[in-house]
Amino acid sequence: MNIFQLFIDSLPSLLSGLSVTIELAVISLILAVILGIILGIFSISTSKILKGIATIYIYVIRGTPLMLQALFLYFGIGQALDIQFDPIVAGIITLTANASAYMAEIFRGGIQAVDKGQMEAARCLGLSYSKAMRKVILPQAIKIMIPSILNQFIVTLKDTSILTVISVRELTESGKIIIARNYMAFEMYAILACMYFIIITALSLISNHIERRSSYGNKR
Repeated sequence: MNIFQLFIDSLPSLLSGLSVTIELAVISLILAVILGIILGIFSISTSKILKGIATIYIYVIRGTPLMLQALFLYFGIGQALDIQFDPIVAGIITLTANASAYMAEIFRGGIQAVDKGQMEAARCLGLSYSKAMRKVILPQAIKIMIPSILNQFIVTLKDTSILTVISVRELTESGKIIIARNYMAFEMYAILACMYFIIITALSLISNHIERRSSYGNKR
C-alpha cells in the first residue's frame, strides 16, 4: 500500500479525529478567553488578594508542562476524588486551564496598552470602574489583542496532540490507532504532519492578515 492509498483509506478516521481536534481547540479557547479576562483584570487589580490569585495561577500553569497537567487532572485528581473523567472533558479542562494563563497575560498587556486617559475620562463622566472597564477599556483592548488571541488559538490547536496521553481520540491519536493496524508509521506520521502543517499555515496567514489590517487601521 502506497502513501496515497493509505491516505484515502484512512481519511474518514482522520477527518473524525480532526473534527475532535478543532472542537477541543475552539471550546477551550472560548473558555480560556473568559477566564483570561477575569485573571487579566485580577492581575492589574489594586487588591493584593486578587492580584496574588492571578499571579500564583499564572506562574503554576506556565511553570508546568501541559502533558503533566493532563495526567495530573485525568489520573491524579480523578483517583484522589474517585472520579472517572471523560477524556474529552478532561482535555477541554486541561487546555482551558493552560491557555487561560497565557490569555491572562495577553489581556493584561492589552488593557495596559490602552491610554490611561481613557479610564480617567470614563470615570469623569460618572462611569464606575467596572462599567468603564467593560464599555470603554475592554473593547479597545480586545482590538489590540486579536492577533495574539489568534496566535494562542494556533498554539492550543497544536497542543491538542498532547492529549493522546489521556486517550483523547483527536487527530494524532487517530493516526496512532491506524498505525497499530497497518504498521505504516513513517507514512502515517508524514500524513499527519502535512495535515497539521496545512491547517496551521492557513491560520497563521489569516492571523498575519488581520494583524496587518489592524496595524493599518491604527495608523489611520
